Amino acid sequence: MNRRLLIKSGLLACTGAAVSGCGNLAQVAETGLGVSQALGYSPEKLSEGVKQILTLSTQRTSESLGGANGFMGASSYRIGLPQQFDSVVQPMRKFGLGSYVDSVENLMNQGAQRAAKEAGPVFVSAISKMNVTDALGILRGGPNAATQFFRSETEQTLRSRYQGIIKDQLTALGFYNDYKKLSSAYKLVPIANKPNLDLESHAIDSGINALFTQIAKEEGKIRANPVEQGNVLISSLLKS
Repeated sequence: MNRRLLIKSGLLACTGAAVSGCGNLAQVAETGLGVSQALGYSPEKLSEGVKQILTLSTQRTSESLGGANGFMGASSYRIGLPQQFDSVVQPMRKFGLGSYVDSVENLMNQGAQRAAKEAGPVFVSAISKMNVTDALGILRGGPNAATQFFRSETEQTLRSRYQGIIKDQLTALGFYNDYKKLSSAYKLVPIANKPNLDLESHAIDSGINALFTQIAKEEGKIRANPVEQGNVLISSLLKS
């Protein structure tokens, strides 16, 4: 099999594995090794490239979402009450309870912003410890193949650690006091069959989903223009 065909077949196999949650890691490992040999780089060098893509993406995500108005000022990531509460929010505002909604939404966004900044090093540490030998082929995969693999391999652990971080931040901000007030007001709204108000889980899920989504976007930027994004090694590996 010639060099170009080997790379192409490797990309298809590895990208597919990443999208499906890397169900066949042995296949990915074998393909990654083949791709590394075809490109003339050692598996260790390709592994370093994958890690560098993820590290840069994660650091930039932490800076972006952890900066001023990282969540509140970003329409894509702004955390509001879950959509199923739309029919309840309007009556709450009508009854003069809108301030409780606004306060809780603001605190959820502040908590997620603080957590994003603090979670950055946690993600980078997880990347440094990754066994990416199984994922070498994804370096030449789709625009967010590395992020998909990283998420499939680490989300459960990272979610557990992120949960503790965001809870600490929400506590420091006084979120739970306002959440209690909102819950009491919510019970008074005369609407039947109201959904359960579990905003802690909503804030955690929204925060970590935003992190992985933004990491994938940053990965796409690096892949599209690796030199301008600050990494010569990634440029040489992607363009070989």
